[in-house]
Amino acid sequence: MLGIIIILITSWLLLYYIERENLRVLGFCPVNNRIFQFAIGVGFIFVLKLLFILIDTQMLSISWTKSPTFNLNSFFLSGWYHLKAALTEDLIFRGALLYILIKKIGLQKGLLISAFAFGIYHWFSYGIINSDKIILLIYVLATTGFTGYVWGYTFAKTKSIMMPLGFHFGWNFIITLFYDAQPYEHLIVKETAKIELSAPYNTYYSLFIGLTPALVTLIFVKNIIKK
Repeated sequence: MLGIIIILITSWLLLYYIERENLRVLGFCPVNNRIFQFAIGVGFIFVLKLLFILIDTQMLSISWTKSPTFNLNSFFLSGWYHLKAALTEDLIFRGALLYILIKKIGLQKGLLISAFAFGIYHWFSYGIINSDKIILLIYVLATTGFTGYVWGYTFAKTKSIMMPLGFHFGWNFIITLFYDAQPYEHLIVKETAKIELSAPYNTYYSLFIGLTPALVTLIFVKNIIKK
C-alpha cells in the first residue's frame, strides 16, 4: 500500500505542476458510477478469459483436476494481492503520465508510448529481459503492448482508470485460479496433461491466444461507449 500512496502523491504533483489538475482526472469519482465501471470490467474479462480457457482446453486436450490446496483464505488473499498489483501498474501506465501524454502529444501517440512502455515492463516482470530468444521478446512486447494499448484507450474514452483496472485485475486474478501465477496459483484446478501443437500451428495459436482477447476487449469498449 505504501507504494500506491507514493505513486498517488507523485501523480498529484505531476498533474498539478504540469497541467494544473488534480487526481480527479483519473476518474475515481463519482464513486458509484466508477465502481459500476470497475464491475463491468471484471465481469467482462472473467467471461472472456473463461471462454479462452475453454478454447485452450479443447485445442490442447487439457485435463484438469481439483486443486488439493484450495482454501478461501488463499482465494481472498490472491484477490487482494492482484488488486493492489493491478492498481499499482495502472496508476503508472494508465494514470497521470498517460493523461499528460495525451494532453501534450495527442491520443494516439500517447497511447502508443504507454503501450510500448507496458510491453517493455513485462520483459522485466516475466524475467526475460536477458533472454536471447528474440521471438519471445517480440511476442511479449506485442501481446502485452497491445493489451496495454486497449486498456489505455479505455482509460482515455471513459475518462476513468476504473474500467481498465477491472480488466487488469480480473485477468490476473482468474489466471491464479487455473494456471501458474506466483505467489498464488492453481487455486481451483490444476492441469494434469495437455498436448503440444506442431509447428507452425503452435505459432498461429500462440498469436491467436495472445492478441485476440485484447481485440475483443477493444470491440467491447467501443460498443459500450457508444451506448
